[in-house]
Amino acid sequence: MLPATEPRAGVPKRGQIDRIGARVLEELVESIVTGAVAIGEYLPPEQALCDEFGVSRTVIRECIKRIQEKGLVEVAQGRGTRVRPFNDWNVLDPLVFDSLVRHDESLGVLDEVSVVRAALEGVMAGEVAATGSHESRVQIQGHLHDMRRLQDDNPAFLEADMQFHLSVMAASKNQIAATIARSFFVRPRQSARWDGNNPVDAVPRTLAEHERVFEAIEAGDSAAARVAMEEHILGSWRRRRLPDGAHHLSP
Repeated sequence: MLPATEPRAGVPKRGQIDRIGARVLEELVESIVTGAVAIGEYLPPEQALCDEFGVSRTVIRECIKRIQEKGLVEVAQGRGTRVRPFNDWNVLDPLVFDSLVRHDESLGVLDEVSVVRAALEGVMAGEVAATGSHESRVQIQGHLHDMRRLQDDNPAFLEADMQFHLSVMAASKNQIAATIARSFFVRPRQSARWDGNNPVDAVPRTLAEHERVFEAIEAGDSAAARVAMEEHILGSWRRRRLPDGAHHLSP
């Protein structure tokens, strides 16, 4: 029987990991996103990763393959696995995106998410105002009625708020924009940093902003719908945003 491989010097042997492959994958992604292994640097050799995580080469190879598919690394035969530039990363990948948000100390990622989301949802709201069907407008209006009715039930109000946005996305029939905007809308809501500090009048202000979006859609005013949606999304984030770090928002 071959002797057990000793862990590399200076790296503690890790204990048993639940969902071994998924956990190793998550930790490798986090090591890259946080800069523990910086852009342009190489991951430790395969055997060193086996020793560190206490897993087989098969698990490590599969994880390397997965992070390569996410655009985080490139594998060069004989040289190792190097971290690629940020612009090559698939930031829409759920694991990458969640890690970026979780480690967003300056809130710069959430600022950028808000700017991109405002632009995309603004375009889609304009499209619904211009070409949306009667049925889609009725559906959007229904979610607005729910928001009015549920102002004293915050979780239910937020659910109705989300359904309003998702219905606008669906009604626009812009599938590419909707896919990206949906990721930038749904996933950040799982982060406490996204909630920030809501002012006491957050619910009535949010409702009024949604009313303006729908009024423009109902009137068929594409430009007004776009502006109302952009102002709502950026205004809502500005109200909630914790006052830490440099921001990427216009005054």
